[in-house]
Amino acid sequence: MDFALSDDQRAIQEAAREFLADASNPDVVRAAVEGATGFDANLWSSLAGDMGFAGILVPEEFGGLGMGAVEMALVLEETGRTLAPVPFFETAVLAVLAVLTAGSDAQKAELLPRLASGTRACFAGTASRPVLAGGRLTGTADFVTFAHVAQLFVIATADNSLVVLDAGTPGLIVEALPTLDRTRRFARVTFDCSVPENAVLGTPGQASAAIERVITIGGGLLAAEQTGGMQYSLDATVDYAKQRMQFGRLIGSFQAYKHMLADMMLLVEASRSAAYYAAAAIDADGAELTEACHVARAFVSDAYHSVTGDAIQLHGGIGFTWEHHAHLYFKRARATSSWLGTSDAHRESLAALILGDPA
Repeated sequence: MDFALSDDQRAIQEAAREFLADASNPDVVRAAVEGATGFDANLWSSLAGDMGFAGILVPEEFGGLGMGAVEMALVLEETGRTLAPVPFFETAVLAVLAVLTAGSDAQKAELLPRLASGTRACFAGTASRPVLAGGRLTGTADFVTFAHVAQLFVIATADNSLVVLDAGTPGLIVEALPTLDRTRRFARVTFDCSVPENAVLGTPGQASAAIERVITIGGGLLAAEQTGGMQYSLDATVDYAKQRMQFGRLIGSFQAYKHMLADMMLLVEASRSAAYYAAAAIDADGAELTEACHVARAFVSDAYHSVTGDAIQLHGGIGFTWEHHAHLYFKRARATSSWLGTSDAHRESLAALILGDPA
């Protein structure tokens, strides 16, 4: 694999960084955190519509940009760096992958242009799953991110089907949940809905492999978003070390402080390498895909938790305050560490893959 970014990829990375540095600045994030929904509609409209980033993985024939996982990882790193309070990952990664993987040609032609143009989506079924039987969907899906602002629901069911429903479907009820990470809100979605045949992606009960692929690739790409949050935490801590005086010296001059910063930098760079490798493996779509995604998620989730915890500690007393941003990244690290599989779960899957023993 060639890990050097092309000129086009660097241009996408720079465009995403410049746009999000302004459009998802700390004031925007704070307003979302303090708001009722944790969602910024203007940011979403610009990110998905004006910039077109929601269509990165959507083929050009369906109105997308027709790019790959590496380009998506570059944008996700920037959304993670700014904690962009929008359902970008849910829409542009999980929902798009589900339709691409399991949908018929007609379903792709109907749904992908909507997603590429900015229809907000969520993915239900990463925790508990409802049941599809006799043309009716019943049950509950917990911890569904951005469900309260979603216009389209992609649901993985307990009987291995993938169902797509509009937000206004009768019998679909969204209940907001208390959320640690207020930049990515969770909800419980209850279903008692009639499901038309064309709302089931592919063949009912035959989407097991598709669901596993969506969650595996989603996990690998989530590592890129986590890496962006880690980079912000490191950068903010380095800036603080250059300003804070203690005992007549900048605190960044103390050896113990410098050692912790060096450890943080090593975790960030190793995480970026793991995330980019996973993205390249996804684009290659070969035998290394699953292994690379599990490695990225297992390592980066733990690294994100460590780096954000150190950032709080190295900021001293101010790092523990509500007014400082450090706790927002720590909470994002904790919330994402158990979303789409915990680190332990990914290590167990990796061990089973290497040893060839599902038990």
